Amino acid sequence: MTEPYDLITMGRIGVDIYPLQTGVSLAQVETFGKFLGGSATNVAVAAARLGRRSAVISRTGRDPFGDYIHQALRDFGVDDRWVTPVDAYPTPVTFCEIFPPDDFPLYFYRRPKAPDLVIRPEELDQEAIAAARIFWITGTGLCEEPSRSATLAALEARAGASPGATTVFDLDWRPMFWGGEGGASGDGGASGAAAMATARPYYEAALKHATVAVGNLDEAEVATGLRDPKACAQALLDMGVELAVIKQGPKGVLAVHRDGRTAEVPPTPVEVVNGLGAGDSFGGSLCHGLLAGWELEPMMRYANAAGAIVASRLACSSAMPTADEVEAFLAGR
Repeated sequence: MTEPYDLITMGRIGVDIYPLQTGVSLAQVETFGKFLGGSATNVAVAAARLGRRSAVISRTGRDPFGDYIHQALRDFGVDDRWVTPVDAYPTPVTFCEIFPPDDFPLYFYRRPKAPDLVIRPEELDQEAIAAARIFWITGTGLCEEPSRSATLAALEARAGASPGATTVFDLDWRPMFWGGEGGASGDGGASGAAAMATARPYYEAALKHATVAVGNLDEAEVATGLRDPKACAQALLDMGVELAVIKQGPKGVLAVHRDGRTAEVPPTPVEVVNGLGAGDSFGGSLCHGLLAGWELEPMMRYANAAGAIVASRLACSSAMPTADEVEAFLAGR
């Protein structure tokens, strides 16, 4: 086998079709830009932009958008060998509306089924997964079969990982993929709560194999049933992880390690253009810091800064900053 990857992510991939006008609904938008998308994919791109050797496990349709995805991954320096076509389903596209500073509705076109949910356990390169310095999975990968079984099989393969290897569970809550709507328990009424109840056993199963859990408060609630950030972090530690990272939006980020170390870092203020993708930039930078062995507080500050940079830009994947850009941004604070 070749040298182990710094990071392998597994999960959503697709094409983002984002409006080039802000502050108007899709009904009024006249021009759009096309970008590589998907949370797990964006995390791999973010890490690659920081100099890390990364790869994605996912699937596309056998169509021109699938061809575009392969080219975009290669352009970003992300290995696409485990991104394979599915004949039966089209490559997903995602539209958004942009109403800065905090309203960015997403419209997913992933039916009748997204190819990235047709990842099968027998197709996995378990040796490469076990060897990766960091392996990253998402909550969306658990929402349907065969992706659910493949995700859990990949986590089990991590039992053979080298000591010190990191397995990250991005809690990544999208209730519409679980038959619900809305966000946290306060949104979406009964269907939102029912969707969380459906997802929670699978989140619990994944957390048994993870060393790091990362998500916002809504996502942490899916896993823990709690809303208080510190209580959520402690519950995630109790469920098996070594590090819990709770993103709190305008309240910053909380990181709690099993060994007692904690870091609470305030947000990095910017003029927001598009908040979508900021969390993926945070995730790629978190992996960069974990690989470098940074202490919690500087790692959270760096990841916050990387996320803020993306929030100040229009796109997601192509907005991911380089290390020089993050360092210059932090130096100017």
